[in-house]
Amino acid sequence: MVGMRVLVVEDHATLAGRIGEGLRDAGMAVDVVHDGAAALALAAQTGYDVVVLDRDLPVVHGDQVCRSLAATDGPRILMLTAAAGVDERVDGLELGADDYLGKPFAFTELIARVRALARRAPSAPPVVRRGDLTVDRARHRASRAGRPLSLTRKEFGVLEMLAAADGAVVSAEELLEHVWDAHADPFSNIVSVTLTRLRRKLGAPPLIETVVGKGYRL
Repeated sequence: MVGMRVLVVEDHATLAGRIGEGLRDAGMAVDVVHDGAAALALAAQTGYDVVVLDRDLPVVHGDQVCRSLAATDGPRILMLTAAAGVDERVDGLELGADDYLGKPFAFTELIARVRALARRAPSAPPVVRRGDLTVDRARHRASRAGRPLSLTRKEFGVLEMLAAADGAVVSAEELLEHVWDAHADPFSNIVSVTLTRLRRKLGAPPLIETVVGKGYRL
């Protein structure tokens, strides 16, 4: 999934922080909130691919959040709960959750399930080739003319998104929204700085074109 955007909704702040940090380490852009009302508000204004949703939430219960999100053509929902019996899993799936994970869980399984849910939506192929550039989205690797590229998570995220656009222009705003998270400053030059570093690593001849006033394309 190109530029995967995930919302974590968990009222236990320490656990929420750990989930968010782990998903970011896996290359995802992640926002974290601690109650159901905040989750619904953020989901209404941001195009998330997956919502990791705790069931027992304050303000608005997780069941209601799940029901509301499932009623839209919106994100995939992975429900988390300490009650992991068959009846609870069935209840969660009937509310509209796409998958269910009981606590405690192995973090590698959480990441795998989030990625699997994101892949259910139409997306670019797992390996994208543009000329002598190869971008392996599944393994988070890229190479040019057979030479492996050493990229940071953000550099890879930008390259992945440009490659998947198949020659279309991608704006700086789109890159900021899908590769970074809600805490990124929309007035910063972080996108252009990252692109400068990425271009240097890609080498010659240049692959990324700046389309003045519109964005970038590969």
